[in-house]
Amino acid sequence: MKKIILFIFGILMLADLKAQQLPQYTQYMLNQYAINPAFAGKEEYAEVRSDNRYQWIGITDAPRTYVLTVNGPLKVKNMGIGMNLFTDIVGPTRRVGINFSYAYHIKLNKETKMSMALSAGVLQWGIDGHKLILHDAGDDNLLTQYQTTYAPDFGAGILIYNKKYYFGIAVPQMYQAKLNLYPGSDSRGTLVTHFNINGAYKFNVGEDFKIEPSFLVKYATPAPFKLDVGARVIYKEQVWLGAAYRHHDAFTALIGFMYKNYLLIGYSYDFPTTNLRKYSSGTHEIMLGLRFSKKQNRSWVTDK
Repeated sequence: MKKIILFIFGILMLADLKAQQLPQYTQYMLNQYAINPAFAGKEEYAEVRSDNRYQWIGITDAPRTYVLTVNGPLKVKNMGIGMNLFTDIVGPTRRVGINFSYAYHIKLNKETKMSMALSAGVLQWGIDGHKLILHDAGDDNLLTQYQTTYAPDFGAGILIYNKKYYFGIAVPQMYQAKLNLYPGSDSRGTLVTHFNINGAYKFNVGEDFKIEPSFLVKYATPAPFKLDVGARVIYKEQVWLGAAYRHHDAFTALIGFMYKNYLLIGYSYDFPTTNLRKYSSGTHEIMLGLRFSKKQNRSWVTDK
């Protein structure tokens, strides 16, 4: 029964494609570039982030998501570039995407900047016929083949930020490319334009502590809005604890550590609030990150 449920879920995403099509992240506040390409080059350093999400533990063939992002500033001032590579697996379906982005940053005043970005790439959609169970016999090829199709992917984003806050809007999958996994079939599948709105603000609490509330709103027609809200308590920019809530989905606990302003390790655990809690113990997500900068190199020399 569990396999059948996940199979139906995957087919719905590939058939009419009316729901959220992009990967879901709990630790979005630690990898904002995966949400909005306008974050490319926001910091003075280059950074690499790897996000590994294992959803609905205990359910066979439950969703798994793997993300790798790289972004940083160019030597030419006010510009940034980045790359986002992801694999999203749900039952018999698999989505692989890669896109590259360019961002331009301008000053609005002494402390605040605005970034505008464009991204372009390609998506691969696939379905493993070996995992299908047909209701009616008749096309055995469906059960023996791994079908794939490709589609171009274009997006844009805008971001306003300073040292204390950021607010951004991104529009991935702007071009609603057609998806046809089985040539000759009457498929109406297309990419759906998404809208991501995210932001955060850091409040100083004494000399050592900061509190950072954050939010993420996701929307894709005609699916309902999806809202994530949460907050982290950060100690000396090195250790943090946090909690979050995803509307009609889960409560989340967060913990993380930044070693010498260089190596980031983050972990989150989702406690489902839907009926899935009867079958799943929750969702694990692990974030790993590296920073690279001239300032960082100087600190290593000093430490020696």
